[in-house]
Amino acid sequence: MPQEIPLAGGNVSDGVVRVGDTVRRPAGPWTPAVHALLAHLHEVAFDGAPRPLGLDERGREVLEFVPGRTIWPDHFDEVGPADRLARVARLIRAFHDAVAGFTLPPDAVWQVVIPPEDDGGGEIIAHHDLAPWNLVAEGDAWTFIDWNVAGPGSRLWDLAYAVRAFVPLSADPAWQRPDAAARVRLVADAYGLDEARRRRLAPMLARRSKRHVRPARRRARDGRPAVGAAVGRGPRRGLAARHRVHRPARAGLARRPARLIGRRAASVSSTTAAGATARLGA
Repeated sequence: MPQEIPLAGGNVSDGVVRVGDTVRRPAGPWTPAVHALLAHLHEVAFDGAPRPLGLDERGREVLEFVPGRTIWPDHFDEVGPADRLARVARLIRAFHDAVAGFTLPPDAVWQVVIPPEDDGGGEIIAHHDLAPWNLVAEGDAWTFIDWNVAGPGSRLWDLAYAVRAFVPLSADPAWQRPDAAARVRLVADAYGLDEARRRRLAPMLARRSKRHVRPARRRARDGRPAVGAAVGRGPRRGLAARHRVHRPARAGLARRPARLIGRRAASVSSTTAAGATARLGA
């Protein structure tokens, strides 16, 4: 077998290795459902996720290796420009549209780290960790990795986490941006949020922050040091206080969408899942 090379990308990468053109990671009861999800995404022409390749002789899950650079931490500035942030939002919308037609396996088991809110929970199978540490870029192709915590959720719950991570919204002054309100509005416009969901997004950001930090701390206490480190690094510093930094979101979402961006969002909304693509340069 080719050499195993430990990988450090993604959120929690304990036991994740590269073997040739594949990635191997510990499997769990949720692996069959996750692989069914990834297979569906590729069947409907969404290529912003790795292909599932089954299990190896050691019982580890096997995924195709996604070449490129992980956006966080060294390339976070790549999602700084408005057009790049808008592309992230359109990629997320393409995923949500593509997954809408997914038929759940009858015996599906999901790894639930942060239970979604009851209102809207189960609307789709969400990624639950759409963030720059799980986004790999190679040319004009961007791919979300680390699907092991995918599970029932809602579009808005999934998007709220992405807004916090990509804008970013942080209690750490080093990561606060004066244009945060405009960036939140840009994500909402590019994704194509309707007015009802715009009104729900700002308060949901606060609730999402509270729900995130508690299980992360608990898992760290249970012997998952990688999780504990993730809570404290970069824009995730001050995560426990992020429920106090949703004011930019409220301000940005109170304004009407920009006309040009609104037209682009409308075109995304009308795109079929089969035509949705993660080739962000297209």
